[in-house]
Amino acid sequence: MKLKITAIGNSAGVILPKELLARLRVDKGDALHAVELPDGIKLTPFDPKLAEQMEVAEKVMRDDRAVLRKLAE
Repeated sequence: MKLKITAIGNSAGVILPKELLARLRVDKGDALHAVELPDGIKLTPFDPKLAEQMEVAEKVMRDDRAVLRKLAE
């Protein structure tokens, strides 16, 4: 599905068609969570519990980078 980036005030945005909103199970005013993957960006409905878990995981990965590298050996 091809989407066009449009100007929204001083920012840029993408208009999501109704069928994509339905597939994501979101509506106008809902929040989305964007996750960067090796092959692109994944959009999912925003889940506050998941967002909190992701923040904790990112902090652990930052703070304990050396330990994680040792474990990976």
